[in-house]
Amino acid sequence: MAAPFGRISTPPGRAARQRGLMHPRPPKKGDAAPADEALGRSRGGFTTKLHLAADGRGRPLTVHLTAGQRHESTQLEPVLDGIRVPRRRGRPRKRPDQVALDKGYSYPKCRRVLRCRGIRHVIPERKDQREHRQAKGYRGGRPPRFDRAVYRLRNWAERCVNRLKQFRRVATRYEKRGANYLAFVHFASIIIWLRA
Repeated sequence: MAAPFGRISTPPGRAARQRGLMHPRPPKKGDAAPADEALGRSRGGFTTKLHLAADGRGRPLTVHLTAGQRHESTQLEPVLDGIRVPRRRGRPRKRPDQVALDKGYSYPKCRRVLRCRGIRHVIPERKDQREHRQAKGYRGGRPPRFDRAVYRLRNWAERCVNRLKQFRRVATRYEKRGANYLAFVHFASIIIWLRA
């Protein structure tokens, strides 16, 4: 006996989804991984970038993963949102007293984000920004605050990165999934905290 509606090659739900007539299927259990898995293309192949905040003794406070081609300045807010330092009593501390950032964060948007959060910041001005400001004359405004002594403390963040790179699985990513790689970065961070 033949089917009353003819032959159906694909289930109706699937065909309708392919044509965009139905909502996409909700993710199955365990499919919470991001689509790109924090893998990005660069000249060296697939790369992953770690964005982190470190305290004054070179210990990581928060780590955020992105694809290798993402710029640092786009991840300033997620990194600041991830800072959470517990106290003995009360709410955890979520705002640092001050931050020292490199020239990759020397954009008006980054400075605006830090000012809105009430965080004092030391970011060196890039050469092109300085020339542009000086070309405007007095309308260019005053230069941003730069304290050399505070900026020297930024080397603690570089030391934190070097401590993380002591772990081979952090320095060269072997994991396929971004969540697995991030878990090992957290594991390395815990070991750094225990050693300090």
